[in-house]
Amino acid sequence: MAETQKQKIMRVLEVSEKEAEEILAYDNAVDSGMKTQYDLTKEQEKETRKYRQADRKRISYNFSKRERKPNATKGGLIQELYKFLCENSEFSTENVTILNKERQIGFQIGENKFELTLVQKRTPKK
Repeated sequence: MAETQKQKIMRVLEVSEKEAEEILAYDNAVDSGMKTQYDLTKEQEKETRKYRQADRKRISYNFSKRERKPNATKGGLIQELYKFLCENSEFSTENVTILNKERQIGFQIGENKFELTLVQKRTPKK
């Protein structure tokens, strides 16, 4: 035997026959587009419309590179290493160039090419 919609509501929601009829009547009103007691008033509808409409201004981002602070210690060390490799090295260094002013020097000894990279370690966190 097929169960009617009203019987199903009564069984599942555990409500009386009168409450099931009210639920069905409300569902029919909503389905047919009629006004119900839970609809918003005109003032409330205007207020919600104001909040639903987002601000449509375009956002422009500035993706400029962050300016690094110069590290005088590393720059000075690279200059001294460059000077040492050019003038005082016991090896016959050729093509000594500063590849990065605070980080890297490249040079050649015979047919072998070398790069010297200076790395400054951070102080450990406590």
